[in-house]
Amino acid sequence: MKRILLLTVVAGSMIFAQDDFFEQNYSIGGYGELHYNRTNTGDGDVSTKMDFHRFIIYYGYNWTENWSFKSELELEHNFVADGEGELELEQAFVNYHSEKFGLQVGVILPSVGLINEYHEPPLFVSVERPEYSKYVIPTTWFGNGFALYGSMAGVNWRLALLEDMDGESIGAGIRSGRGKGYKTTAYDFVKNFSLNYTGFLGLRVGGSYTMHNAPIDNNPDSTVSFGLGEFNLKYDANNFYAILEYGSISYENNPLEYTSSGGYYLDLGYNVAGLVGLEGKLMPWSRYSDYNRGNDDAGRHYTIQRFGLTYWPISNIAFKFEYGTHKTESAEEAITQINVGVGYNF
Repeated sequence: MKRILLLTVVAGSMIFAQDDFFEQNYSIGGYGELHYNRTNTGDGDVSTKMDFHRFIIYYGYNWTENWSFKSELELEHNFVADGEGELELEQAFVNYHSEKFGLQVGVILPSVGLINEYHEPPLFVSVERPEYSKYVIPTTWFGNGFALYGSMAGVNWRLALLEDMDGESIGAGIRSGRGKGYKTTAYDFVKNFSLNYTGFLGLRVGGSYTMHNAPIDNNPDSTVSFGLGEFNLKYDANNFYAILEYGSISYENNPLEYTSSGGYYLDLGYNVAGLVGLEGKLMPWSRYSDYNRGNDDAGRHYTIQRFGLTYWPISNIAFKFEYGTHKTESAEEAITQINVGVGYNF
């Protein structure tokens, strides 16, 4: 009898020990970036700007191994006053994660392109985010909603449903139609589905499709419909760096009467740190981009060329320099730009 009682106590102790193995904990992180921008057109006046563009704090809490909370709070341009600067809650969601699938509910990001979900400055080579990511894919795009996701054999999938966009604000692209979680409607929902493959070292290749009937002035009987399809590829290994993103948007009932917009950008770079005996990564790179914000409108058709040098002393810090031109098809002269910046994440 005593032996049975002893075995019962030991077994119970082992069970409680397993239950107590996980400890509730919180995590804090963030990122930020300082930019210097110098711009001039032809022989025109030169304009310069210093801007601490973004300061972001992440906060997360783990209740169990499966259930957690994640958030992202952003301050843009140092302060908010008189219509200047922005303070935004870009993420705040309850997350369930298991080996087979996951669930997110709250303020979330749709999976569109390479930078919308993962937009920390050390993850891209340029000082500013690619203009493609701003005007074709409206990075950073967030809203109230929920998402299901999972992965198998290197293939990752995600399905997200988000709040309605503002149909009356859609025109030259969809960026201005974002509701950002503020008193938004849910008549139709933004529907976003993505797939990507990461089974080969250094390679990510994927794409997504997003569609929506955006109500005009909160009226579900009058909408602007759009479909955004995009393809993305990134290779970062063996000192080589390459990115290609292409996206196209089709519209119905666009207030500016556009039926399509879209474009692409291509980045190529090579890490030369080992060749010059430098710790970290030192990458000369180039970018070519072409995008149109509405049909064949020459006033909204842009070509961009960039040449830059980015140095990562460690993976979480990036010092950036670039020189390039930005030209509208209808303009006689290109805008010349010199940008210098530093970005970090932790």
